[in-house]
Amino acid sequence: MTEQAARNGRIPRDRENDYTREQADARRAFAAERTGASLEHVSSYSFDPSILPGNVENFVGVAQVPIGLAGPLVVNGEHANGEFYVPLATAEGTLVASYNRGMRLLREAGGVTTTVVDDAMQRAPAFLFPSAREARDFSGWLREHFEDIKGVAESTTRSGKLRNIEQYSASRMLFTRFNYTTGDAAGQNLTGKATWAACEWIKANYPDLEHYFLESNFATDKKSSQVNMLNTRGKRVVAEATLPRGLVEELMHVDVDLLFRARLVSNLGGFMSGVNNNGAHSANGITALFIATGQDVANVAESSAAFNYSEVLPNGDYYVSITIPSLIVATYGGGTGLATQRECLELLGCFGAGKVHKFAEIVAATVLCGEMSLGAAIVAEEWVKAHDLFGRNR
Repeated sequence: MTEQAARNGRIPRDRENDYTREQADARRAFAAERTGASLEHVSSYSFDPSILPGNVENFVGVAQVPIGLAGPLVVNGEHANGEFYVPLATAEGTLVASYNRGMRLLREAGGVTTTVVDDAMQRAPAFLFPSAREARDFSGWLREHFEDIKGVAESTTRSGKLRNIEQYSASRMLFTRFNYTTGDAAGQNLTGKATWAACEWIKANYPDLEHYFLESNFATDKKSSQVNMLNTRGKRVVAEATLPRGLVEELMHVDVDLLFRARLVSNLGGFMSGVNNNGAHSANGITALFIATGQDVANVAESSAAFNYSEVLPNGDYYVSITIPSLIVATYGGGTGLATQRECLELLGCFGAGKVHKFAEIVAATVLCGEMSLGAAIVAEEWVKAHDLFGRNR
């Protein structure tokens, strides 16, 4: 990028070697000259910018988000077992303290049992035809040629596997959802490439196809939706525990029966307001964990939708569970290999291949702890006091 181009308002860029400290310095100087803003703290980072291709463009520095540690979190999972100290990146006072309190409750109750129920990532092409009859006929052809389509799609990826193709007809279109397992990657790019190859094969082998769009918005990428609440996007994970009545009263200062009554009121309030899930604040813990560990934070839109369920057992103890049907996480690729993000994944023992289900279980267990802590604080009328104590920054 020439000095003349910078004077014309174009952000400085070196087409040959743009990921250097010198180029970052040049862009900060350009921004300071144009805006008058000082970027002193943005310029403080400890890693070599050469690791950033594929993660960011026009690099100028970093946003430093405080990381707090909560735990130990005790998880009794099929992939995550034992005690974990959970890094939460946030600027919201009381958040780490609240999750830490919930972790203590669940720990003293014996821990959180976690189960990965399903695993699927989608790309959702729509196929267009001259009429509804042609669309109907294509539906049968698609089922008959599934193995051919599967082979073409999987030829583009080492870790992606095409499980099935859902079909939904409307007008003269057939909407589909190509469902994949994606290994340790979140998989949105993987599924896009694989499905594009499959669609090109379909176009070449089905002459009556008028047109296709690679994504019809039926995958609801970066959006919460009922279809993914029912059918799964990412990992479908359940975290559950049984809490002794006396322990809840001792640590949370609330009666189990009143806590359950509040859950009924909350369910009705959610129904009246039109929400598509009844979780309390799963977005808090998930966002903080996503930022700390290099996840695609925009996926909080899907990942934070949660089904909260509880009941008072015949002996008076309290059963609680959280089901997260669209948890999109990765332990490999994307931002997971960046400097601080990798350290936080390593803190959990979740960096690299073969760790994504372990990480999903830790996320779900963390969410359950946060749900219990906030729910109890509201019922015990300690919520506002906690924010006054930990959350005021003037």
